[in-house]
Amino acid sequence: MHSPQALIRLRSLALCLAVLGGAFASALSAAPKPHPDTTGWQPLFAADFSDAVTKPGDWTVENGMLVAKNKETLWTKKSYANFILDLEFKVAKESNSGVFLRSGDTKSVLAALEIQVHENQDSAHYGMVGAIYNAQPPAKPMAKPVGEWNRFTITCQDSRVSLVFNGEEVWNVDLNNWQEPKKNPDGTPNKFAKALKDFSRNGPLGLQGLHGKAQAPVWYRNIRIKELK
Repeated sequence: MHSPQALIRLRSLALCLAVLGGAFASALSAAPKPHPDTTGWQPLFAADFSDAVTKPGDWTVENGMLVAKNKETLWTKKSYANFILDLEFKVAKESNSGVFLRSGDTKSVLAALEIQVHENQDSAHYGMVGAIYNAQPPAKPMAKPVGEWNRFTITCQDSRVSLVFNGEEVWNVDLNNWQEPKKNPDGTPNKFAKALKDFSRNGPLGLQGLHGKAQAPVWYRNIRIKELK
């Protein structure tokens, strides 16, 4: 039988272990989420654009980088449903671009989720870098300064979509939570005439060309994709 003093010590030890375990779990949940090793993944676009929907001169490959020359979006010929898309991008002052996911109509910019790519760090609205345009802001600003490379890892699995931005997951959402047209789950308005729960779950992916008054350049590289079941 343990003495009263031994029981007190055992209880104190158990309490300390519980506290340490909780702190360890919290640290793990708060730890940055690493980007994947994309070795063996498929490039999203061939260097000759043979797998892309584009016109000569809209986009070029320069020193291994995809460079937009005008406002035209570079679309994949292939449609994608469930996948992990990994890429890097760099912006200039006043750049404005984006990554389109599973478009239901490539003629309409509002027929696909658009992950924002530009220089804006304003956390007060849905247009900041890494946001789902007009629908979901990132948890916090993660963009690097103009001229530095940023990294996105975008995962689409049925209705679930997430973004790891420069090492941290900034949102992980279920599109089924967008139940109404022109309204986000938090009650704020959006521009989408169709509820996001009804958006296409299979469609082309795209890189938006030069937008905004400045028509400032944007660069993409290391764009690789892994399809999921």
